[in-house]
Amino acid sequence: MTDAALSSAELEALREENRKLRKINAALIDRVERSSDMAGNAFSMFETAISLEAMVRERTVQLEDALAKLAEANADLASAHGHADAARMRLRDAIDSINEGFVLFDAEDRLVLYNEAYLGFWPEIADHIREGMSFDEIAKLAAAHHRPVGQDRWVSDRLARHSVAEGGHVQALSDGRWVQINELRTSEGGIVGIYTDITEVKAEDARDRARELAERNIVLQATLDNLSEGVCLFDAEGRLAAWNEALQRLLELPEDWAQERDSHAALLDWCRGNLGMDDRGCLDRGGARHRSELVHAGGRSFEIRSNAMERGGQVIGFTDVTDMLRAQAALRETAETLERRVAERTSELEAEVAERRQIEAQLMDAKTAAEKANLSKTSFLAAASHDLLQPLNAARLFVAALGDRRLALPTRALVNQTSTALDSVEDLLEALLEISRLDAGAIQPEISDFRIDRLLDTLRTEFAPMARSAGLVLAVETAPVWVRSDIRLLRRILQNFLSNALRYTQRGSVRVACVAEADGIRLSVADSGPGIPVDKQQLIFEEFRRLDTPGGRGAGGKGLGLAIVRRASDMLRHEVTLESVPGQGATFSIRVPQGEAVVEEGDGGSAPRSDRSMRGLKVLVVDNERAIQTGMSTLLGGWGCTVATAGGFAEAVAAFSEGEAPDVILVDYHLNDGETGDAVIERLHGHFGRAVPSVMISADRGEALKARMDGWGIPLLGKPVKPAQLRALLRTMLK
Repeated sequence: MTDAALSSAELEALREENRKLRKINAALIDRVERSSDMAGNAFSMFETAISLEAMVRERTVQLEDALAKLAEANADLASAHGHADAARMRLRDAIDSINEGFVLFDAEDRLVLYNEAYLGFWPEIADHIREGMSFDEIAKLAAAHHRPVGQDRWVSDRLARHSVAEGGHVQALSDGRWVQINELRTSEGGIVGIYTDITEVKAEDARDRARELAERNIVLQATLDNLSEGVCLFDAEGRLAAWNEALQRLLELPEDWAQERDSHAALLDWCRGNLGMDDRGCLDRGGARHRSELVHAGGRSFEIRSNAMERGGQVIGFTDVTDMLRAQAALRETAETLERRVAERTSELEAEVAERRQIEAQLMDAKTAAEKANLSKTSFLAAASHDLLQPLNAARLFVAALGDRRLALPTRALVNQTSTALDSVEDLLEALLEISRLDAGAIQPEISDFRIDRLLDTLRTEFAPMARSAGLVLAVETAPVWVRSDIRLLRRILQNFLSNALRYTQRGSVRVACVAEADGIRLSVADSGPGIPVDKQQLIFEEFRRLDTPGGRGAGGKGLGLAIVRRASDMLRHEVTLESVPGQGATFSIRVPQGEAVVEEGDGGSAPRSDRSMRGLKVLVVDNERAIQTGMSTLLGGWGCTVATAGGFAEAVAAFSEGEAPDVILVDYHLNDGETGDAVIERLHGHFGRAVPSVMISADRGEALKARMDGWGIPLLGKPVKPAQLRALLRTMLK
């Protein structure tokens, strides 16, 4: 046995076993006694008696053990009852010590436990509340003594809330107190309730509401007093509840009217009787919920707005609109006068508009004619480029051929002057043709990502000889950054910047800088020249506008470079800026978007072979102009080449015997009878049985031809051909 008390079932089992043992003992003794009266074997009976005595002794020991266990269980049970009574007393003391009312109902909704604070909420029925009562009985008993309005409904509502037992609710008592009841269901199915007196909280809340209402009334009165409109408020019984000073001023009410005439009827009598106001029933009570009327009272006019409130009150507003109506009348009169004037002026304007429309039509016709003339000019220059450059190309070839010969000094000077003049004419024609192509939209930008340092290195190589000959320092600061633009147009812009800087700078330096900024890459060309006045900084971007400096090299310019810069930068949407102070040089800049790095593949080819002489080189020249053929023959012959000329495919085939082929083919693009250079090259490759290195020469600077030649891998030279450029290209192709 442990110290824990035995259950009632175990006690009952021990008692039952005790009764069995007593019954067996009695049966054994009775048998012994009966056996003594019977005849038989005495020894057998004695032996039986001894056996029975042993059995009785064993059963007696078991009975004594059971009785000991029973006594121990009774002691444990008594101790448990003592502990339970002590715990119950501590629980009751605990709930009696709290201020809130405490009550506990079992699963059958019978009262199990409560404290004095709970009885304090029901002093009239405290003597009748006993443990074991149901909640239904307590609720009905409370209702019978308190007699709330709707007693049966109150009881049913209270029973419904009690059965749910999911939180708290507030209930008013008959003596003016307020109680908050919180009921929750226990794990055994019972209900525990906590009753809290919140009368003071309710009273404080009522005081707060009263203060809030008073503050609102103050705010309302202050609002009313600040209105220019007269306002008054009547309650459901027609008594004056609120009003403002504007009402007294507008209706000319006496000073004591609020004390003596504080009703709706008094206000109505004053407006209709004293003022003679015809309100058309707008001031009556019980009418439409919202009414608005324009009424007259003597020489004054009022706008009355009446609003009926939901609980029977009424709000009336008075607005004096006398001055407003007079102003409206004046405005109407003015409007009528203006309408007459507008009608008169309209008739005059219609005549003017008709005249202007006629002028606009004439201007439109003139604009259309100008646009057609401009397009015609642009189309003419673009279409005539071949015919314009053909004789210039022939003259350049002849001059180049003369320059390679031994000439007397005066003759060589004339040749050099002729070459310079041809260069000037060529630059002028190229600039004019480039402007015409930009205006005609023949040049479209090809945007790509490329490294700007490589372009700047090329420009350094190109302009370094010009800078040295002018005695200037050319400094190019490069950085391996990527930009996003059209490399051809950007190169042209920078070339014009450098050309102008070297042309107009007499001494000092020209510096090219590449600076990364937050919104892109800034490329600038700064010189130490004479600078540009502020009033001319925009003019120089127009055609044929140039600044000539005394003693400088400005006379060589044509005034077209910066015009090309403006057109190209507008097409690329790159910002071009100019910073200059007279006497302190000028800085031309262009801002280019930053590009993304592109993985560049290596050439992968073998190293180029060493350069060799062009002596004995067989060159086929295909051109429909005899002067060009003669010029090319003279120029190439002076370099030691063997030259064959032809006007088209048939003459080119006839110039070579079977099995022979030229080393290089120079072909003009525009030939006779619609024949083109690319078709001739393709047919010649088929005739010779192999691809012969070829160069296309053309005055057509269109992007379509350039793209087609790039696709075939054929170099394209523009007319007029520069001998140095042609010679460098041939050497490169033969390596």
